[in-house]
Amino acid sequence: MNKKHMRAMLRTMASGETVKVTRSMGSIRGLARLAFMAEQFGYTYADAGLGGFKSQELVLKLVPDHTPEAQARAARNRELYPNAADGVSLPPLVREEVEFLETRISFDFTTQYTDTQRIAIAVPVLTALAAAPCLRFGVHSTVTVVAVIIWAVLMTLMPLGLASIRRKRAAYAARLQAAGFVQVKDAVGRQRYAPPPGQRPEHGNLVHRKDVEAPRTEKP
Repeated sequence: MNKKHMRAMLRTMASGETVKVTRSMGSIRGLARLAFMAEQFGYTYADAGLGGFKSQELVLKLVPDHTPEAQARAARNRELYPNAADGVSLPPLVREEVEFLETRISFDFTTQYTDTQRIAIAVPVLTALAAAPCLRFGVHSTVTVVAVIIWAVLMTLMPLGLASIRRKRAAYAARLQAAGFVQVKDAVGRQRYAPPPGQRPEHGNLVHRKDVEAPRTEKP
């Protein structure tokens, strides 16, 4: 995990307010690891997505978790890991929990934009890519033909990309439903999945048995 982002996140969490972690480079797995660690210190995953319509920044949203279990876990971890603020002296990652968070985050990424919005984003970008030969070699008949062919191929591939996103979204939704999560819609009508009442948000139906048996862990 990136020590800089971890330190910044833990420092901001001290305010007790909603926290947004922004990464210009990274991966969904990286966001899941950050979310997992936040949930060891009194926060819970709320949302994730791109920073804007044309942004490539990844944004992770975390909110305070005031449930008794979360607060007890946070108190225990603050006692066990008093130097956690250095971004290194942290609880071990639990693979199953990180992977489940990755599923939640991945699903939220796939529902951030509709297919229409994705097309609106993709067409200008793909058009610019197709026009690159004209910018590099100048506009003349041969280069123009090549650019048109490239553009046509890219436009043909776009529906395949959208279909791939829909398949992935369905796979993520199936896992969330199997874990007992409930389909909901947020204030703007976006499809989300929420944990059932009384269930620890980050686990789904995974059994947390830290006091019974040692969980499988993953090194940062």
